Amino acid sequence: MSTLLWINRTFEFSLPAEMFPMVVERLRGTPARLEEIVRSASPEILTQRHDNHWSIAETVGHLGDVEILWDLRMDDFLAGKKELFAADMSNRHTKEADHNSAPIEELLGRFRNARMALVARLDALEEHQIEITALHPRLKKPMRIIDSSFFAAEHDDHHLAALTGLIRGPA
Repeated sequence: MSTLLWINRTFEFSLPAEMFPMVVERLRGTPARLEEIVRSASPEILTQRHDNHWSIAETVGHLGDVEILWDLRMDDFLAGKKELFAADMSNRHTKEADHNSAPIEELLGRFRNARMALVARLDALEEHQIEITALHPRLKKPMRIIDSSFFAAEHDDHHLAALTGLIRGPA
């Protein structure tokens, strides 16, 4: 099944603050879900590119690469910046990283470690902090920490759905 390109997604940021624990739980669970998806795939399947899209290993590496962005944006929120750090929409780092040559366990471990560090930061927030607001640079919309966390969880699920499709193969 085809999916909407990430760049074409639109977002309305209106989650109530009481949803924050559930959003954080989604983020906390992504490493386990990712590991489950790739667990049974052969090395050939993990590094095979499909229709000029990233391989499974490259996608796993990309998820690890993007953790830096989520961390930088947390810094921006907590520092009271008006606009969040902009993502490199060309994904240069992922394209140049040669994730296909790294063992999948290394890519998964790198992602898990970075994600757990982010989750620890989110868990340490005081309730009033999840409402701190800054402008998302691409969407040109204000977002709160809860919204940024939801955005990261949606990004995770976007890629997890794509990986599940690659593992399952054509219907």
